[in-house]
Amino acid sequence: MIEIALGALITLCLLLTGTCLWLLTNQREHARWQVERDARDALRDQRIKELSKRLDAYLTGSVRMGEELQELRRIVAPLPDKLNQMEQRDPSSLSFTQAARLVGMGASVEDLTQSCGLTQAEAELVSKLHQAQRRKS
Repeated sequence: MIEIALGALITLCLLLTGTCLWLLTNQREHARWQVERDARDALRDQRIKELSKRLDAYLTGSVRMGEELQELRRIVAPLPDKLNQMEQRDPSSLSFTQAARLVGMGASVEDLTQSCGLTQAEAELVSKLHQAQRRKS
């Protein structure tokens, strides 16, 4: 009877030893997975920090660009009025805008050179630009 109990005890010890070895192997495997996961998480966190810095740089650039655009709008806004004033100051010479109006009414290149004081090349350019606009319309 003692022999049976001793055999059962030895079998139980072997089973417990096997279970302990299995648990030890399993624990080491989980520890290795955890180390790999921590490394991936560290890489992800580093990438997030880098992307955050880039985003901050882009946002800063966008803000500066917006400020520059506002400044340009402020500078450019009065230009149409100034251009009209300049065109009206010298009534003896017709502007390119007025030459374009004459071309729209059917004036020839010769008419533009005589009435607007444009060179032959300038008159031809105004005429061709007007023809190109008519084709688009």
